Amino acid sequence: MLVRVISHRDPEPLALDAFERLAKHVLAMESAPEEAELSIAIVDADEIARLNEQYRGVSGPTDVLSFGCDDPCLASAGEPIVLGDVIIAPEIAEKQAAELGVTVESELNLLVVHGILHLFGYDHERDEDAAVMQARERAVLDAYAPEP
Repeated sequence: MLVRVISHRDPEPLALDAFERLAKHVLAMESAPEEAELSIAIVDADEIARLNEQYRGVSGPTDVLSFGCDDPCLASAGEPIVLGDVIIAPEIAEKQAAELGVTVESELNLLVVHGILHLFGYDHERDEDAAVMQARERAVLDAYAPEP
């Protein structure tokens, strides 16, 4: 499984390899094919607000956006199957962590999992779907053992 983590913030104070490890864990938990590929982009609040407006028609920043590949996602022989892109805004995660009384790391981990689960078809438009997605997020995070 290939996970590309790209930061558009300079300098990047986060350990990008931690995002990669967690993303690979999520892919394994979702039984993604070994040839699966996704990218995670770390952006600032202005960039995610621009993307949120452009692609969702929603004004202002959000914490995470997911863009699945267009169907079909099949690749040529020997090429990876591209699942899509996850865009995360750590600035927003920091604010949410403070509001929720959790660590920034745990909020960022939740956003990584949340964004990737969207690529696998999970959503939270209806209450029932939100409950399913939240349960899966908890299961994935509970099974994750980050490196010390």
